[in-house]
Amino acid sequence: MCHQMAMKKEAINKQKAELLRRAQIGIGVPIVWVLGGPGCGKGTQCAKIVEKYGFTHLSSGDLLRDEVASGSAKGKELAEVMKQGLLVSNDDVLDLLEKAIRKNLPNSTGYLIDGYPREKDQGAAFEKKIAPADLIIFFDCADETLVARVMGRAALSTEKRADDNEETIKTRIATFRSNTNQILNQYTDKTVAFNAERNVDDIFEDVTRALDCLIEKKQAAVART
Repeated sequence: MCHQMAMKKEAINKQKAELLRRAQIGIGVPIVWVLGGPGCGKGTQCAKIVEKYGFTHLSSGDLLRDEVASGSAKGKELAEVMKQGLLVSNDDVLDLLEKAIRKNLPNSTGYLIDGYPREKDQGAAFEKKIAPADLIIFFDCADETLVARVMGRAALSTEKRADDNEETIKTRIATFRSNTNQILNQYTDKTVAFNAERNVDDIFEDVTRALDCLIEKKQAAVART
């Protein structure tokens, strides 16, 4: 009986510690998911956000490549998975995101999570494991615009890829659209969508207004704690 009570108490303490860990990650630090189809220009906007606000820009793809390049045991494991043409598990991606967030937490003014989540379940997993997203920025473009931009970018590139053809790009965009619509429908109260077919600076004006509002609310919430 005493052993069972001790185990139960230990489990409760672990649960409390986990909740505290998640809360500590999110307090006072805006977390923004940045979504948009291939060619929408979110990379350009993320760079401008980093320049103006000093946010930490995290891309799951970059984190995976960096981990592989590090030569760590986990990096070697991930390299083997990718070599076999398999998808890296979402748990591994979340571990890398959490590690990067923790590493930058003392100095970061906020986080841009670029291109993640890609599916509805990934968003829920992120909020459960790491912290709730404060804002979702969606850069919206017509499919025709995305195709034209990606094809134009491919034509100018010196590196030709097998998937740089119109039909493959259309398929990628259709998959993105289906998955992203599910994510946005799940987080309607946190989402702001911007027409990304406009001038870069005009788009950034809208982004700035949204982020200024978010930062003000976040600072006010921290002040009340």
